Amino acid sequence: MTKADVINEIADKTGIDKADVQASVEAFFSVVKNNMANGENVYVRGFGSFVNKKRARKIARNISKNTAIIIDEHFIPSFKPSKLFVEKIKRSNKIK
Repeated sequence: MTKADVINEIADKTGIDKADVQASVEAFFSVVKNNMANGENVYVRGFGSFVNKKRARKIARNISKNTAIIIDEHFIPSFKPSKLFVEKIKRSNKIK
């Protein structure tokens, strides 16, 4: 399912114009990205959490040149689903 499919489905279910739904969805993603870029986590009750995970500094190898590369510590975005979300997926008949 793509973002366009999500927008179409929300517009069909709510009766709201597709342009308004698209603006709302884009605004939601923009808020999530901007807050995570500022180091804040985003919690959506009943859905899940968008969190920044810290990756420690490590030494990697460039196999072709046989050299060591130091990768500094950094943060990556991550999503952790809520317990309600996980239980709904576990009980789903279509996935099995």
